Amino acid sequence: MHLPSSNNRGANGALPRLQRISPQAHPPYAYIQSPSSPQDQSLLTPFPRHDQHTHPSQPISTPYPHDLSAAGWQRPRASSSYALETATVTFPEPQLHRAISNKAISRPPPPQYSKSDLGTSLHVTPALSHRKSAPSFKSYSAERAAPESQPNLSMLSLDSEARLELFQSGKIPESEQDWDRFVPPQALQALGKKEIERQSVLFEIFKSELDYVNDLHIIEDVYLKPILSAPYEIMSEEKGTALVSEVFSNLNEILDHHERMLASLFSRQRDQHPLVQSVADIILDHALQFTPAYESYIKHSPLSLERHRRELDQNPRYKDFIQKCSEDRRLRKRDFKTLISRPITRLPRLKLLLERVQHLTPADHQDLETIPIVLTVLQGFIKSSEPGIAAAEDKVKFWALYESLVDPEGETTVLNVHDDSRTLVHSGPLARQKSDSWHSWSDAFGALLDNYFLLLKEETSPSGTVKRNVIARPIPLEYLGLGPFDEPPEVRKERADSGSFINMSSTKQNMYPFTIYHAGAKSTRRYTLYAQTTTARDKWHKALVDAIGVRKARQDANKWYVPQTLNDGFFRMPSRISSAHGRHFTGRALCAAVFLSQGRNYLAVGCTNGIYVGLRANSSFQRVLEFINPTSLVALPKFNKFLVHYETALFSYPLDLVIRVSQGNAPIKDLVNSVERLAQKDGNVLFFKAGRAGDRTLIVYAAKGFMNLTLHTLELIHQDENPLASAGRESSYRLFGSPTPIPRDAHDATFLPQNVVICASKTLHILRPMNMAVSWPTVVPNFSNETGSANTSLHLLKEKCDAAKTLGMVRCENGEILVVYDELGFRVDKYGKPVRSASYISWESKAAAYAHRGPHLLLFSHEFIEVRTIASGELVQVIDGTDVRLLQSGLTEQDMFVAAMIGTIEDGGGLSEKIVELQQTAALNERSPMVRTEELWDEWGV
Repeated sequence: MHLPSSNNRGANGALPRLQRISPQAHPPYAYIQSPSSPQDQSLLTPFPRHDQHTHPSQPISTPYPHDLSAAGWQRPRASSSYALETATVTFPEPQLHRAISNKAISRPPPPQYSKSDLGTSLHVTPALSHRKSAPSFKSYSAERAAPESQPNLSMLSLDSEARLELFQSGKIPESEQDWDRFVPPQALQALGKKEIERQSVLFEIFKSELDYVNDLHIIEDVYLKPILSAPYEIMSEEKGTALVSEVFSNLNEILDHHERMLASLFSRQRDQHPLVQSVADIILDHALQFTPAYESYIKHSPLSLERHRRELDQNPRYKDFIQKCSEDRRLRKRDFKTLISRPITRLPRLKLLLERVQHLTPADHQDLETIPIVLTVLQGFIKSSEPGIAAAEDKVKFWALYESLVDPEGETTVLNVHDDSRTLVHSGPLARQKSDSWHSWSDAFGALLDNYFLLLKEETSPSGTVKRNVIARPIPLEYLGLGPFDEPPEVRKERADSGSFINMSSTKQNMYPFTIYHAGAKSTRRYTLYAQTTTARDKWHKALVDAIGVRKARQDANKWYVPQTLNDGFFRMPSRISSAHGRHFTGRALCAAVFLSQGRNYLAVGCTNGIYVGLRANSSFQRVLEFINPTSLVALPKFNKFLVHYETALFSYPLDLVIRVSQGNAPIKDLVNSVERLAQKDGNVLFFKAGRAGDRTLIVYAAKGFMNLTLHTLELIHQDENPLASAGRESSYRLFGSPTPIPRDAHDATFLPQNVVICASKTLHILRPMNMAVSWPTVVPNFSNETGSANTSLHLLKEKCDAAKTLGMVRCENGEILVVYDELGFRVDKYGKPVRSASYISWESKAAAYAHRGPHLLLFSHEFIEVRTIASGELVQVIDGTDVRLLQSGLTEQDMFVAAMIGTIEDGGGLSEKIVELQQTAALNERSPMVRTEELWDEWGV
């Protein structure tokens, strides 16, 4: 129990005895002096008054007992007493405040108490003083009233303050929480209508803030704390902590802010009751502090509700817990969504209340300066949070869409759903037309993401669950092309469902067509879709144009590889406007080699009409060899070798002599005479590849005999290791291992760190160069044990592989291998068996070649270069061009890419070929190197 200080006690240290008077003679809770103690004063309040040293945030104590008394006790001066200057009661408008009484006291310092500290036998009027005087507009004479009917204003005021204490402690029923119930009737009669309405709105601010803080506490007590305090009854402790973080976000931070603001508001209310001058300054101070917390909460709120919904669907115990919570009386029949959304609606409601206060405030009031500032802060925050809310709502819609998707069996589309930028841009019903007969129309559902366009077919189960089947391969926005959007409407006819067998009536509806297509397959992946109204079609057009533009801007700002033009003008092909007279065309670029010699970078390009070499930075090149349509070039500066595959022969030249010829320092015949023909006795060379196996540099080539195809391996030797080779009397190549037969449909080879991979038309064969003739090759993919299996995905993958052509394989970080075909890719384990449920990823365009660097796989097709992540297969960049070709991928990952495409120049000299280098960019923060797991590949030497 909170008792007054010892300075207020009588001689014996006891409190004065208080006697309740008859309720028939006086208003309730009025007290009279004890006859035996003339100096005693009556105290009316069920709560003790706080003295001037008491902090407003201290808990409110219980009422005083009525049987404590002491003789000779003198009441101290009150902070809101009544002056004794007149018996006339005067109420000014609009500013009515309690003033410090002029009544003298006998002991300093004077603690502050309520109006109840004055005697009941005095006729008093409130003394008015608050910064400036206010004019009086009405008076009431207490002397003219009969004693038995005269109202005691002190008693009325004391009852008002007691009710205020009860209100702030939450003990007043909601139906009685109106401002006029806390004010004496005489004060209401003295005040004008506008000021009464203003005070009522101010009181509503106190009331709504108290309700808001109580609701936040209810959320904590009913929902949040039980999840954390009773783990395993609802979910695991770790999952419960994560759920609280995702669903309730920073609710506790918002509660802390509003508890402090409520304490400040209640302190102001106690100080200025019954006429509160202003609360705008308090709200402004706290609004500047709590808006960042609100921004975080509001932007996260759609995600919070979606996380709550998913947990309800997946966790029956959580669903039961929420159901039990809904029966809690403190919730007052409000559901979880309503309570968790309280912070979203609080600030707009507070803004509306302040706008009403501003409208009711007198012209000379200071609130007309403060309230506009508060409204500006709140309005600015509410407006700035709208895009965040919209983005989060789009994210929720995206998650709902993603959860309902049903991919075609086996095929995987990497949407990268965990990307923060992933969102649903636009969606809606569409229709398709198959033919001109009855029932030719079918319903569809279009979904435009920030990276893909999806065409779906909705199906609703009897339980109400919506599933959306992917009825066409998703189109990346990088490939999405737009056709006409202004064609006239077509009439959709459907038979009316009347239940009559002979009824042939039909319904008609205008449908508005628009066309989209895949830029890599303009004829086979072209779709004419129909919207129900012109407005819907216009919305689709705007959404598609905007989404494609935003995607392109993001891709341009985050390129993984940048094409740097090495030459665009020297290499020419005949064109429709070119003149063949006196012009030598180099022809189409077919292969290339980039090498460094004596600190200078050189570029060799094999074209239709010969092989050209020059400095990489120069705009002109010199033809050094007249080979027509060379297949491939390899430059090995370390061994001073320049290899050329031409028709069915493999030639080797000194690299330094090639450079001298290109610079005009040696005749071409010297280069021709220096040739060394490899594999001359082995047969026709179909293909060759240079690479590194361990610390060795090897050349593998496939020689075609009369009845078979054999793979041969040569190792390059340094000249200091073979003096005869440096003198020109012996080859710089020596046989490595033994020749081994390979499939007759083999068309290429690629190197792994220890092995060689032979690409046949449908399969890949992994060989060990050291003992090719002895070791048994590993065949990838391995479908041998799945014959007769009921695994539909595996059969589907096998069918896809049989219809495609192998390009090679790439090692992954997690110990798997990515098998690359010209139309698809999938993963296998170390035994060559498909993993990940035999799922595969289809490339957007049919690839003619591939290369890999670090975490990326690059696929080269006729018009595009796809850049995908090896880890997931996600499409991260698309480089477009015309007649794109990979000319060189290099022996190691440090070597540069060289590609060719149709150039930008077309004149009398012909159409130019643009030679580009694909330079890998680096992020602003350094990327960690790719981690390799060596132990999983010991069997293959990978």
